[in-house]
Amino acid sequence: MFIAGQKEMQQMDQYTMDKLGLPGIVLMENAGARVVEEIISGSPCENPRILVLAGGGNNGGDGFVIARRLCDLGYDLQLGLVVPPDKIKGDAKVHFDVYRTRQLPILFLHDSELELVQSEIKQADVIVDALLGTGVIGPVREPFGAIISMINEQAGKKLIVSVDIPSGVNSDSGRVEGTAVKASMTVTFVFPKKGFFLEDGPKFVGEWKAVDISVPPSIIEDLGINLPRLITEDLVANSVPVRPKDGHKGTFGHVLVVGGSKFYVGAPIFSAKAALNSGAGLVTLAVPESIYPMAAAQNPESLYLPLRDEEGHFSIEAIDQLSSLLHQFTSVAIGPGISRFPGGEAWMKSLISLLTTQPVVVDADALYLLRNELNLVRQYKGDVIFTPHPGEMARLLNKTVKEVEEDRIGIAKTFAKDYGVYLLLKGHRSVIATPDGNVFINPHGHDALGKGGSGDVLTGMITSFLAQGASPVESMVAASYLHARAGEEKSVTLSSYGVGPLDLIDGIREQLRLLWN
Repeated sequence: MFIAGQKEMQQMDQYTMDKLGLPGIVLMENAGARVVEEIISGSPCENPRILVLAGGGNNGGDGFVIARRLCDLGYDLQLGLVVPPDKIKGDAKVHFDVYRTRQLPILFLHDSELELVQSEIKQADVIVDALLGTGVIGPVREPFGAIISMINEQAGKKLIVSVDIPSGVNSDSGRVEGTAVKASMTVTFVFPKKGFFLEDGPKFVGEWKAVDISVPPSIIEDLGINLPRLITEDLVANSVPVRPKDGHKGTFGHVLVVGGSKFYVGAPIFSAKAALNSGAGLVTLAVPESIYPMAAAQNPESLYLPLRDEEGHFSIEAIDQLSSLLHQFTSVAIGPGISRFPGGEAWMKSLISLLTTQPVVVDADALYLLRNELNLVRQYKGDVIFTPHPGEMARLLNKTVKEVEEDRIGIAKTFAKDYGVYLLLKGHRSVIATPDGNVFINPHGHDALGKGGSGDVLTGMITSFLAQGASPVESMVAASYLHARAGEEKSVTLSSYGVGPLDLIDGIREQLRLLWN
């Protein structure tokens, strides 16, 4: 499934009207009809009182269709018009005129006291938000802001259905400036919108469903639009490496995790455990020799390369130890627990220069140590995956975290293309970008993942799938999705307070079992 922004949807609508000959009033009729189906299936009671609040644009036009169709089905329906009738234009006016000609129930709220609006909202069992739609830029104007606040007073108490997008949410960025409708459910047209997954959007959209309104999804090929893709369970099932029944440990690859320091003994262990529990045949941990006894005691299932260190950090001599051994590994992760240390930049440069063509995952402070040597990444003959959180991404670009968060898709896409890397920008809804300009968005995420060690688990999973023969995109897609779902499911039994990295690894095993069963 693809994800669209306002501009792309406008292009698709226009193409449908101009090239396929389907009038806008028909698209609006189809949109309203699909929303009615979802309202009926999600109704909280047998004969609900339904209030449709409509503005004057195309979103309001959808609302007029919804109200008319619900009236025709015999529902207790009230249409609340928030703008003067003379402000309604285009296709929306056609449907409004039909509604008014039939003398169906309507309240003109644009010149009413707000107490009347509040009374209608309180009396309704179902509130339909057809106020503003996808065109919102900046703060919501009055009286829309006050009405949205009244709707939100009923959030969690009544079914609130937003049409296409919750009013007040920017469809491209997910940003909310001021206020936005907190929907129970959003019925969106053709494709989910980018704003569902970015910035504030996930807090307002509720459950969402994309419905067909006769705009063919194949239009994106005709228009030459490269849309982000939503990571779905089907996509993940096609991304996780299939295990041959006659496979052995050599079949499933050999992962090398280079990391750890006196400050972070656990991080590389979490990566190694995650790699093994995601299917890798062998996992070797290369750690500073001073922490080797602690690491081996906690993680006996891995192989070990104790490397020379200075005061609990890798020394330059460790590079010499690795140089003759790197060829035996199928994939490499660098960074979990590595920390920042004197000479670290030179050490990192030397290590990258030693690698040949194995896929490499770079995470945590390894990203920091590489920040001034990104041209090395461009020159590498194998695939390189970066997995920064927003703070690490900001350091790589010399930007603020706020700047990164305000343009997650754009920043990820540009960085991946500029440096020829695969990028997984972590966050509540992680963004994956590829060197050829493709973008994937993970619709799952949970605050249970907001703990030290969660990222190390993700790194281990990606490196494991790479070792088993999955492509970088397949590895990132599968790992990101399963990691997030494990966090969501584990929070149900342990609470988001109680989910740790080892619980997460246990949850990943369960997610893989469910995927194949």
